[in-house]
Amino acid sequence: MQTTFGTGQPGRENTDLAFTDPLTGLGNHRRFFDKVDRLISDRADDPAPFTVGILDLDGFKPINDLFGHKAGDDILIQVAMRLRASMDSYSTVCRIGADEFAYLYPMVFSEEQAAEKSRMLIEILSAPYDVGERTARLSASVGCSLFYSGDETTEILVNKAETALYHAKRSGRGRVVVYTREMEEAAKRVTRIEQALRRAVSAGEVEPHFQPIVDLNTRRTIGFETLARWTDRDLGAVPPSVFIPIAEERGIIGPLSQLVLRKATEAARNWPKDLFLSFNLSPSQLVDQNTGLHILAILDRTGFDPSRLEIEITETGLMTDPASAEKIVGDLRRVGIRVSLDDFGTGQSSLGRLREFHFDKLKIDRAFVSSILDDRPSEHIIRAILAMCEGLGMDVVAEGIEEEAQADRLVQFGCAGGQGYLFGKPADADATLGYLRDSYRGALHAKAI
Repeated sequence: MQTTFGTGQPGRENTDLAFTDPLTGLGNHRRFFDKVDRLISDRADDPAPFTVGILDLDGFKPINDLFGHKAGDDILIQVAMRLRASMDSYSTVCRIGADEFAYLYPMVFSEEQAAEKSRMLIEILSAPYDVGERTARLSASVGCSLFYSGDETTEILVNKAETALYHAKRSGRGRVVVYTREMEEAAKRVTRIEQALRRAVSAGEVEPHFQPIVDLNTRRTIGFETLARWTDRDLGAVPPSVFIPIAEERGIIGPLSQLVLRKATEAARNWPKDLFLSFNLSPSQLVDQNTGLHILAILDRTGFDPSRLEIEITETGLMTDPASAEKIVGDLRRVGIRVSLDDFGTGQSSLGRLREFHFDKLKIDRAFVSSILDDRPSEHIIRAILAMCEGLGMDVVAEGIEEEAQADRLVQFGCAGGQGYLFGKPADADATLGYLRDSYRGALHAKAI
């Protein structure tokens, strides 16, 4: 199409603009698809392999928020320059999204070579970027797919690369994944679970289960953590380790969380008033300024006392957007809701978070508790956490307690709260109510004696 216009003619210029990313000067999404379409056509009679890659910058949004959009644009321009310089005369790189780039390697014929060249790109992008008088660092994740058959279209190849990128992002930063048939099956399963989960949330079929939190000295139950459980009529019982990440990634976590909180507070409102209910917020909920309003609306609807609710958040959730998280946490604490820092010790900048945010409680991660009996570093870390929390006036709960010896050691160290299979596994609302009746009947009987 472009050859019908002479150099410098308006038609040629308009065509070039339509295929060019205005910020970086690279080709855009249309240019990339056009290039791959042409290569597939050229190799129709002899479909020799070639490689398509999708590169996504890791952590670009926080850098953009920290340094500002102008600096973010400058970084993207520097990324584009590095990528363009790394391409040989046969290859093409285009910007196809805000922080996403696509490249075409016509002369890369194997999965091993595709992975090797993609790792080289990640290495090139890992060098510092100039942002005024400061510098910033980035990593990148890459998904690749290879053309093998004339039946494959550009859209199919790009979708496969996107699927590989999804797996790369899930496995950590700075990874390269080349598409395989197993990924396609895994992607189809994720889609099936997503569709079934949307239906289940709409129909109110996800249920809260409750795990006891106890006073380690007296073994008296002082509260319960709410955990989501889902059994699908076709898929069977789907573990939360499977459906919660899918809910996060596919934008279902908000409605799912609201459903479980509503059911949990309806069940817990008639429990003894000295028992609290603990509930987890996901990282994506800590960037949604409507989260606090949704929680308060649910409490008002179910008649649950805000002072009996504890919200658990993780360091990962705080890191996503600290300013947003701080506002949401502040709004919740103002109405009497307590806030706990969950999985302490496994995230980043733990001590900094304790200084910046006002937490009522800290939960020691099960990784330290599980090794407390035979690992001196874990023992020292737990002792240090307990001493720190005493100084900060924070309550502490140790998670993942499964043995009496672990509980005894924690009591010896001065830990007041505990949670784990030793005290009870998560149970549904009816079973939890039965547990409470038995517990309080026993307590009343002991008091009478």
